Amino acid sequence: MNKKLNIFQQVRELEGWHAVAFSATLLERMLPNYVLFCEATEFADPAQYRNTLNAIWEWLAVPKAKINFAAQLEKIEELVPDASDFDNYGVYPAIDVAMSMSATILLIQGEDPQGAVVVSKLSQGGVEAFIEASAEQDISDLDIKQHPLMLWEIETQKELLVLLNNSPKNADTCKQLKQLATSEGMSNIGLEI
Repeated sequence: MNKKLNIFQQVRELEGWHAVAFSATLLERMLPNYVLFCEATEFADPAQYRNTLNAIWEWLAVPKAKINFAAQLEKIEELVPDASDFDNYGVYPAIDVAMSMSATILLIQGEDPQGAVVVSKLSQGGVEAFIEASAEQDISDLDIKQHPLMLWEIETQKELLVLLNNSPKNADTCKQLKQLATSEGMSNIGLEI
């Protein structure tokens, strides 16, 4: 648990651009979970989520970009699946993406200064839930902590924090962050991108 608390504390200290960049990078890793859910269930067109994340990246890379985030928030909130409508596990990672996207927009709008912590917890929690759901039998907290997906999640968040602390706020940093998010070719729960 110390690793988690340590990361959450560091994320809590991120502000403004850095907090949004942290959130966008984790969202980039989580988004394939939403896309796959939509493709598997024909729930919705996942393009709106891609477009909204692209708008967040644009806001990060081009500080003067004029983006109506209130409208973006409305559009993504219309496309949040209801867990009670689906009997497949994929609905939960999809909901995590939706909640993370909302938290990031609220962070940009100044309505939730802890939005990055929300995204960090949803990403880690989603990995933990996936590990539990895919385990053959009950799995201990220690086994979850030592699972390759959880180790990868923790390492990615740590690497992201280091990168953000040592990088300027610019388009090149955004490219680096996107590269970090997609370099393994997998979502945060191990789905191929």
